[in-house]
Amino acid sequence: MRIGLVTEGGYPYVSGDAGLWCERLVRGLGQHEFDLYALSRSRQQEDEGWVPLPDQVARVRTAPLWTAEDDGVRYGRRARRRFTEAYGELAAVLTGAGDRDGGHDLDHPDHLDHHDGQGGQDGPGGRGADAQADRFANALYGLAELAREEGGLANALRSESAVRTWERACRAPGALREAREARVPDLLAVAGHLERALRPLSLDWHEADGLGAADLTHATAGGTAALPGLLARHFCGVPLLVTEYGVPLRAHYLATGADGTAPAVRALLGAFHGRLAGEIYRQAAVGTHGNAHPRRWQERCGADRARLRTVHPGMDAGPFAEVGEAPQAADPDTLVWVGRVEPAKDLVSLLHAFAAVHRMRPQTRLRILSTAHGPDAPAYLGHCRALAAQLFPDEADGPPTVGDNPVSFEEVGGPEAPTLAEAYAAGAVVVLSSVVEGSPVGLVEAMFCGSATVSTDVGAVVEVIGGTGLVVPPRNPRALAEACMTLLRDPERRARLGAAARARALELFTVEQNIEAFHGMYLDIVARCPVRRVLLDAAGAPLPFAAPAEAQVPGHWTGPAARAASAGAAKGVGAGPSSPPDGPAPTPLKDRRTRGT
Repeated sequence: MRIGLVTEGGYPYVSGDAGLWCERLVRGLGQHEFDLYALSRSRQQEDEGWVPLPDQVARVRTAPLWTAEDDGVRYGRRARRRFTEAYGELAAVLTGAGDRDGGHDLDHPDHLDHHDGQGGQDGPGGRGADAQADRFANALYGLAELAREEGGLANALRSESAVRTWERACRAPGALREAREARVPDLLAVAGHLERALRPLSLDWHEADGLGAADLTHATAGGTAALPGLLARHFCGVPLLVTEYGVPLRAHYLATGADGTAPAVRALLGAFHGRLAGEIYRQAAVGTHGNAHPRRWQERCGADRARLRTVHPGMDAGPFAEVGEAPQAADPDTLVWVGRVEPAKDLVSLLHAFAAVHRMRPQTRLRILSTAHGPDAPAYLGHCRALAAQLFPDEADGPPTVGDNPVSFEEVGGPEAPTLAEAYAAGAVVVLSSVVEGSPVGLVEAMFCGSATVSTDVGAVVEVIGGTGLVVPPRNPRALAEACMTLLRDPERRARLGAAARARALELFTVEQNIEAFHGMYLDIVARCPVRRVLLDAAGAPLPFAAPAEAQVPGHWTGPAARAASAGAAKGVGAGPSSPPDGPAPTPLKDRRTRGT
């Protein structure tokens, strides 16, 4: 089948988010044909180029999200009226003007992190919000239809008319309190943000020669990245699959909450992203997530639980196979921490926990092996080193004392741990001490190595570990120390947990299971939601068998000679042609360097 893969700031660019799993997915499904639609995030990302593409990638179309050039489109009077109506309706929904079903803005994301998954009345996906969801969708598709017929929206969305539209909506009866308090700088900020967020509406990617020709659109993120697939679903009936390993709506809330965004801007943009998420989930045939945390957000924003699937991120188990299959040869008196050095990893609690372990078991050592450094790493690492010297003053390195500190700070790739696998295998117990963790990649790597683990109960840790390791509350050095001591004293239990962890990781978290899961969903979605394309002959009569599904499969049987032979055979038996000789030629499959819109 033909898959339209939509990415934002990732594959096929060399740098970016989510590039690796997309590349593995495309390379792993060589039996399908992929068209890539990539939204770039910066000039630097575009200048760095693409990764090598496999043969099953037929073409790549790119467009920038980081800039919008003047496309020269100037609307006439009728087009301006259409824009004002559609944009005004969008603004009215987001400000709450005329909204009778209660507030719809999610003011803060924290209450969703432990939500039970049931949609509520107040959220974008609540039962009482159906009418407002329809209003938002009609306004969004109205703007897309205008861009389709008249040209790009960039100038209209940046115009003074757009700002005046927001001002009228904020002053209308029933508007949210935050919207009524918005000032002109706030309205300019909202209009500017929406211009960037709605740039995909001006692209022609969803037309019949783009995503409209695909059997399925797979958006690799929600939010803006899913807009092209949403339009292909609306205009051409192409089914949409949305994958969210992160939560764009939550990321937006956290970003606007941390950068001092004005309350009015925060409320209006939050309403927009919430409504957009609700429409994406409403139209997607299937939505996937990596763990329960994004699933709760999807359900809270209106996603139907029956159309949600868990697909764990696929990881390459190969580099860890030798360590995982070999007998455990790690030092039985060593704890290992492996990861990115930053405050969220809470190495301070780990050091205090190790101090308690060391008092009970003086021969124990702690190796902190860093894989990367966050922006605050130098200062944080210096603080941790000073704390280690303070906790073990009689054993600190250098003058005035003599001896080895039982805590060592190293880097993966050094002489003592040249590879990640050797880093995890260096200790009897691998410790994860984070206070914030999304999908714990390092924990899965340790499981591939067959390591016994002690982890804090954050993010998806419990879901990943599944009873094959010990889990303690975050920011609790005493509990962390007790769990580590439990495993250090019991080598048989360590071996059992390590073997169970490796078996679980190989079953759930490999690249192969990820690819197989998406392959099964592709087949299921296309079987249940086939695209209905009506082709006409020269007289305007329909040709119901002119576009069979197998015509999308590249091969010698779909070439010009095969089509000519098929047409000749059809004439010989007096039946209608399966592919009319005078009809339009199929779109070339190998158009790998198409750029822009």
